[in-house]
Amino acid sequence: MSSITEKPDAQILPSGERAPLRMTFEEFLAWNSEATMAEWVDGEVIVMSPVSTRHQIISGFLFTILNLFVEKHGLGIMLSAPVVIRLPNKRRGREPDLFFVAKDRAQLIKKNYLDGAADIVVEIISPESIERDRVEKFAEYEAAGVREYWLIDPDREQAEFYVLAAENRYRLQDAPEGVYHSRVIEGFSLRVAWLWQEQLPTFEALRELKIF
Repeated sequence: MSSITEKPDAQILPSGERAPLRMTFEEFLAWNSEATMAEWVDGEVIVMSPVSTRHQIISGFLFTILNLFVEKHGLGIMLSAPVVIRLPNKRRGREPDLFFVAKDRAQLIKKNYLDGAADIVVEIISPESIERDRVEKFAEYEAAGVREYWLIDPDREQAEFYVLAAENRYRLQDAPEGVYHSRVIEGFSLRVAWLWQEQLPTFEALRELKIF
């Protein structure tokens, strides 16, 4: 199998447009880098648009509190983009904003990708990713067996939490009094209003979660 040592350019079509890059998953892993936000779909490379600063701030906040909680209780491993998930039974290499892998499934974590479904996936919606996150990835994560799927929409200030039900279909979960209690990360709860504050309350969240 050939390997790619430097990033190839897409072919130029007669119309002057660039054709999508096509490659195997192994070539994609060699091509991809920490500076590139990209996914692999049916052999085609999909390059993502840069995210907003608010997107990045919310992502960092969630990663911090989730990672510290998971580490304190020895529950597993939190990872964030640009680590790729290779979804089982599909030609997909997705790059979620955040994901959690339970400790009893840590063997799925390879050098530069996760070889199978994560236990929780968190996607923070951008204007250009609405259909991808709400339709394409929703169906893919559901079929792959991702146990919880969080959709965070900063523009609408809306958070949705889906749990895989017995019939392997996602069911939207309630957040009583604005607090979501994870079904997968035991003991973890997220006060949704935290996400929309101008200054995200990292230390307040850590204290409420009894991490300190």
